[in-house]
Amino acid sequence: MFSKADATDGGKRKSGSPTIISCDLKIGGNLISEGEIQVDGTIEGDVRCNKLSIGESGVITGAVAADHLLVRGQVDGQIKARMVILNETARVNGDVYHETLCIESGAQLEGDCRRLNAFEENEDEDIGINLVVDDGSVQPFNANKS
Repeated sequence: MFSKADATDGGKRKSGSPTIISCDLKIGGNLISEGEIQVDGTIEGDVRCNKLSIGESGVITGAVAADHLLVRGQVDGQIKARMVILNETARVNGDVYHETLCIESGAQLEGDCRRLNAFEENEDEDIGINLVVDDGSVQPFNANKS
């Protein structure tokens, strides 16, 4: 039933067909995938994946994190993605953090839009800035500490 190639791939999912949440499916809980997810149903929970497509009938109530995001349906929660496309039928209620943002005419967005940068992506990490103080010495500076 399982080929030898399947046993040696280290358990990693190969790129292939997206995971599809059909329009008659309702999920309560978080979804995490390294691949692509297409949502036409309802998810009450957070979604994290590489590529996410939310169809016109798709509804996500929770935070969304993806590299590429296409919204044609509804999101009630924070969005954090490198590329965000809000189609004309999109309805978003929450803040959008992005590198690239495309909002088509007719899309509805209630929330703030902020561009992602290195400081926001690595909030818990030391960003490695050094300051030269009055006596000429170099002191490390952590922007995350007050």
